[in-house]
Amino acid sequence: MKKVLLVIVVLVAVLISCTHDPEELIAPVPYPPDPVVNDTSPVVFDMNAVPYPVLSSYHFFDGPMADLVPVTGLLPFEPITPLFTDYAHKQRLVWMPTGTTGAHYVADDDVLAFPDGAVLIKTFYYDNVQPAGARRILETRIMFKRNGAWESACYKWNATQTEAVLDMAGSINPLDWVDELGVTRHVDYRIPAAAECHTCHKRNSIDTPIGPKPQNLNSNLAYASGTANQLAKWTQLGYLQGGYPSNIATTVKWDDPTETLTDRVRAYVDMNCSHCHDEYRHCDYRPMRFAWDDNDDPVNLGVCVPPEDLIDPAYNYIVSAGLPGRSMLYHRFTSTAEDVRMPLLGRTVVHEEAAALFHQWISTLTPPCN
Repeated sequence: MKKVLLVIVVLVAVLISCTHDPEELIAPVPYPPDPVVNDTSPVVFDMNAVPYPVLSSYHFFDGPMADLVPVTGLLPFEPITPLFTDYAHKQRLVWMPTGTTGAHYVADDDVLAFPDGAVLIKTFYYDNVQPAGARRILETRIMFKRNGAWESACYKWNATQTEAVLDMAGSINPLDWVDELGVTRHVDYRIPAAAECHTCHKRNSIDTPIGPKPQNLNSNLAYASGTANQLAKWTQLGYLQGGYPSNIATTVKWDDPTETLTDRVRAYVDMNCSHCHDEYRHCDYRPMRFAWDDNDDPVNLGVCVPPEDLIDPAYNYIVSAGLPGRSMLYHRFTSTAEDVRMPLLGRTVVHEEAAALFHQWISTLTPPCN
């Protein structure tokens, strides 16, 4: 009987190991119990004292910090298509102080209007880091709203994973990890400096978040209390007030094979590129407009549009219909050279799965550019 039970346990373990999300080789970080925005939270956030010198001062996590167990009052969220950052995993949380009026809807494609005191918390980590095969947390970035303006702070985790220290100077952190196929990969992970944060987040030179837009949050998420639409959950708990439309022009998941190639590409460039390639952004002088509400026009995706910076005559169009190898966008997307690669920041290795998507999409475009 004991042998039979042992076999069953082994079989169950094997089945579970085969059903992991391909991006998660270690159990994902846990979600906290559903908070209520007006509940008393153990989070410590003194608007006159932040940013604190160390991450632990905020009391964002319950128990050992490395377990990344959020305290009550923190609500997890995930954009439908996430920003790619050298294959790093991310835990995203939002917190609002007691008595706040919550965030409000502005537009499908605009960041929610958060109240003063709101905090967005994003922690970056890798699983199966060598040689121990453990999880390694590299940084926690926070954005908080004070006096109507967003401010940023970046915390670098120590080697023992017991604390993270305020560090706005930036650093390069080499590591090796094993991916879901058992392949050992290397990355020189870049924690951004303050100027780099500003480059990506600025709009009219004023910093703003990138991800928490209704178009990115209008999807289901598995909470501790069960799966629910994120905007509905935010509303239920008081994080979103004043209502939101029922017909939001929602993005798609970039790696969902049931969606069209074009929409998957549109979703990817919206999240990974539009915060630079849009009006009043860092690269607004370039012809592309990659935001979801603009990029349904092939011209805004660069199809048959000559590049302004002809770094090589082989790439005579930003996207050369039917010819990935002649497309400037694909060239930049698959390069790791600092003076060529795109996105400009947040990527040092090639996102291979997305590169394959772009290759397929460009190959199917017809007719060819003249």
